[in-house]
Amino acid sequence: MATEDVNESLAAAEVPAIESKEKQPHKLERKWSFWFDNQSKPKQGAAWGASLRKSCTFDTVEDFWGCVFFSSLVSSHSLHESIFIPSKLTPNADIHLFKAGVEPKWEDPECANGGKWTYVVTNNRKQALDKAWLETLMALIGEQFEEADEICGVVASVRQKQDKLSLWTRTKSNEAVLMGIGKKWKELLDVTDKIAFTNHDDSRRSRFTV
Repeated sequence: MATEDVNESLAAAEVPAIESKEKQPHKLERKWSFWFDNQSKPKQGAAWGASLRKSCTFDTVEDFWGCVFFSSLVSSHSLHESIFIPSKLTPNADIHLFKAGVEPKWEDPECANGGKWTYVVTNNRKQALDKAWLETLMALIGEQFEEADEICGVVASVRQKQDKLSLWTRTKSNEAVLMGIGKKWKELLDVTDKIAFTNHDDSRRSRFTV
């Protein structure tokens, strides 16, 4: 199935609620939502975020994997692969995992006064992006950050010239909290490249790196 068709199918509908077959599913500490944004074919005059769609919400380990590897949404296309894996997407598409109730927009009250740590993938782009994405997802739903309450979510951005992950935070002023998040994330990613923090309201200027 063409990647373009995957993008269009995902943007067009929401993943149906997934019923776990386990009698006692493994509950997570909090509820999360996947979002998808395909900007590869923007409509003329459309506002930023017009193509953003919430695709799946879960609060158990079983439903997390069901969201990541679901096929029922586009079963008519015989899709048997993950479409929440960044390397499957075309340039200008974004996948988001955010806490339920928080929209992946700077204007959201939980995000408005925050910023983001960004990891730019430089080598073995697709393989490295997928690995970093899954490591980050597992860390978030597994509550591996001591400052978990200060994290809004993560975005995987696929572009023609570079791919990147951005970890969004609620705060931009508490440097101790931000450094704790940044150092832990870099440790989880197991990379030597620098990752940089920027404020949402001044995203072109890096405040600090680790």
